[in-house]
This record gives sequence, structure tokens and C-alpha cells, in this order.
Amino acid sequence: MTDSAALIQRHLPEHLELENLLRAGARHLRYQTVHSVDIDGISIPIRVIELGSRAPRAPVIGFFGGVHGVERIGTQVLLSWLHSLIHRLDWDSSLRQQLERVRLVFMPMINPGGIWHHRRSNLNGVDLMRNAPIDAMGPKPWLVSGHRISSHLPWFRGKRGEAMQAEALALVNTVRQRLLHAPFAISVDCHSGFGRRDRLWCSYARSHRPIHHIAEVLALKRLFHNTYPHHHPYIIEPQSIHYTTHGDLWDYLYDESREQYTENIFLPFTLEMGSWLWVRKNPRQMFDYFGFFNPVIGHRKRRVLRQHLPLFEFLTAATQCWHSWVPGPLQRELLAQEALVEWFG
Repeated sequence: MTDSAALIQRHLPEHLELENLLRAGARHLRYQTVHSVDIDGISIPIRVIELGSRAPRAPVIGFFGGVHGVERIGTQVLLSWLHSLIHRLDWDSSLRQQLERVRLVFMPMINPGGIWHHRRSNLNGVDLMRNAPIDAMGPKPWLVSGHRISSHLPWFRGKRGEAMQAEALALVNTVRQRLLHAPFAISVDCHSGFGRRDRLWCSYARSHRPIHHIAEVLALKRLFHNTYPHHHPYIIEPQSIHYTTHGDLWDYLYDESREQYTENIFLPFTLEMGSWLWVRKNPRQMFDYFGFFNPVIGHRKRRVLRQHLPLFEFLTAATQCWHSWVPGPLQRELLAQEALVEWFG
């Protein structure tokens, strides 16, 4: 093993796992390098991977992870899902038929420099999920919502007037090119660190007002509950009922989709894995900064790597069959009112 390979194995084994998956699934996948990050003299590519339909009007679901370097479990969960898909495609004809009608996009490791150096931010000290050029509306928590004081403090947005960070721009351009043109698209961005329950958050993070497609979000929530009545206990809700933030990339992209693709539906979600539960069950994790955001004990990590796959399968099927459950005009108005009562009442 070369010195570079040994360093990557030590600091960024997720990169090696991803490269192995790309080789194993070469006949099923299409992938592209959209940016590279130089880490201690080693160039690590940021990959975008596609599976499924090439039809320009096919519905699309995108899976994103590793925006915050300390939350590497998000990348690992997506690699687990990608591994399952690649190996099923070798024998599962029903999955191959499904993917003829839907396109999957993966961007599993957006901030490799942060993962390598155990940072929430990228190597420039910028929190990528506070880096979009939009501001929160109304009350927001100090510092946590994003600030421009110093890159030495967490949640730094970057300097005013600067262009977005390269990693953030790579995510934004990927969504613009591969999701927003679709008549229906869902994105799932995998994070960890809030509470003891796993949450599926929808936009906004910048405003306490509901998004335009709040009726579709409630319809999807009810579809999931009806399909999997004994599912893993996700809390499905808008993020803003807890707190608001500046510079959220998904708010930025959602607003862009509303302005430029008014006939399309784009639903951005964040899977926020409740890492406080892992700390409560194993308090020794508090002595490891990664331990606040990732399961450390082996059996607990294996459980996390498998427990979200049914959700990903459901969201993929819901994306493929979106015409079957997206509410019509009359039902949409009623659902919007019920969503206001349920989440904003």
C-alpha cells in the first residue's frame, strides 16, 4: 500500500469504499467528478453518481451526504444504500425495471476535507449549509443560525459578498442540472446531531412560513405512515418549527425551483439522525468529538446503516409513482390547511 493510500485508509476510508463500489457497479452506474479537494497534498474527488432512467422527463430522487465533516454517518448510510442497489441490480429484474422509470442521483461525500480533519466546516472554515446567499427571516438563534464573525467559530457563513464555497457550488450545480428540470424531484440530505429521534425535515430553514408545497409534504408523510404503519419512528416535520438559519442550500435551491420551474415539484428533505440517543446509551462517546454525531459501538453503527434503507426504498418508489399520490387542486387546498394546523397551528 502506498503512503497516500495508507493515509486515505486512516482518515477517509469512505473514499476507498466509494471507489470500490464504483468499480463493482461499473455496468450499472454513470459517474462524474464535479470538484476535487486537495487535502495534505492528496487530491480527493467529489463524485456524482447516477442510476436508472436517462429520459429527460423522468422523475428524480437525489441522495446527498457529508456536507458537515463531523457527521460522517450520513456518508456511510448512503454508501450502504448504494451498495445494496448495486448488488441487487446484478440479479433483481424488478429493480432494473423500476429504474427504467426513475433516476437516482448520489452525491455521498460533499465535504471530504471536513471528514478528514474532523471539522464541521470545509477546509476554509466555512459551514457549507450556511453558505448560500440568503438570510433567515424573523427571529433566529445567535451563532447557530450562521454568522460572519470568524472562521474560527462554528457555523461561519463566509465573508459577505464572497462567492459560494466550491463544495457548496458543486452541490448547487448538481441539483440545478440533474433535479430541478424534472417534473417531480425529491432530495434527501443526510445529517446527524439533533435530538434523540430521527427526523425527516422539509424546508424551510430560513422562514417560519410553510413552503408552497406543504400539502405535498403532508401527503407524502401520510403515504409513508399508511404504507409502513410499524416503521422506524421518524418525526416528519418542517425544520423551521425548531429553529431557522441563514444560508441554507436547500432553501436557496427550493426558491430557485419555484422561480424558474413553476410547473415542477421539488421537495427537499433532510434526514436528521438523532445522535443524542447514541451518546445517552454510551456516554463515553462525549470524550470523542466524532462521538457526538456518529454511533461508535459496532452493533449500533450496523443498525443505523440498515435501518434507513426502507425509507430510501419508499422515497424512491414514491418518486417513481408520484402521479399516484400527489394531491389534485381540491385535495391540495384541504391538505394545505391541515398541514398548517398540524405543524404551524
